[in-house]
Amino acid sequence: MRFLFLGDVVGKPGYSAVLAHVANLKEQHALDAVVINAENAADGAGLMPRQYRRLIEAGVDGITMGDHIYRRAEIIPVLEKSDRIVKPANYPANATGKNWVIVPTPNGKLGIISLMGRVFMRPVDCPFAAVDRVLEEIAGAADAILVDVHAEATSDKQALARYLDGRVTAVLGTHTHVPTADAHVMPGGTAMQCDVGMCGPYQSIIGRDVARVLKTTTTFEPCHFHVATRDVRLCGAIIESDDQAHAISIERFEVPVPYEPGSKS
Repeated sequence: MRFLFLGDVVGKPGYSAVLAHVANLKEQHALDAVVINAENAADGAGLMPRQYRRLIEAGVDGITMGDHIYRRAEIIPVLEKSDRIVKPANYPANATGKNWVIVPTPNGKLGIISLMGRVFMRPVDCPFAAVDRVLEEIAGAADAILVDVHAEATSDKQALARYLDGRVTAVLGTHTHVPTADAHVMPGGTAMQCDVGMCGPYQSIIGRDVARVLKTTTTFEPCHFHVATRDVRLCGAIIESDDQAHAISIERFEVPVPYEPGSKS
């Protein structure tokens, strides 16, 4: 199986870029599936139902979220019913959403899991115990398994990757919006990268307008951090796996895309 995981989709620039290019990316890179983290799609925080529907219609196969999962209350019915989107599996058991989904692809079934880190993040349940439960539940049901670790600290992401080495196909990090240079396949056959980067404007501070962030940083005067619009890129990682659900390769993915701030999406 060959699949692409795209990092945090930030605001209209990132969302519009995914809509416009996901179908072509599948063809150009011979991809069986595209999975995205969409927790920042709605003006930088959360995901709206209309956006979810359009992303799936455009060719996105699965969606992960993170700490902004419930920022838009309108998404809750989608989280209850959809078999294409997951909540962090180490959120409380009664939190709305699925702990895992398995999506069909031309070369088998892809399992998708999301986990939240615990360092410098809001309190959540143990991600190690949560992923053990999920892997037991889906044992034998997926031909490849992708784990999105939504975490602040690289140590959190590395620890989970080492813990899962040989048990899943890929452990890929999101949340910090900055791609890391550590993409590799570990000895057990699991691909990892601490952060695959964001889909959004790179002339920014993690996706937000530079001037506004600097004003608040240097004066402590609060203001709304608008999503920036320049130097839009799609960033992620392409994973290829064998018939044992082990990764053969991981390739950092980064492409610039044109974006007109006044465009409709």
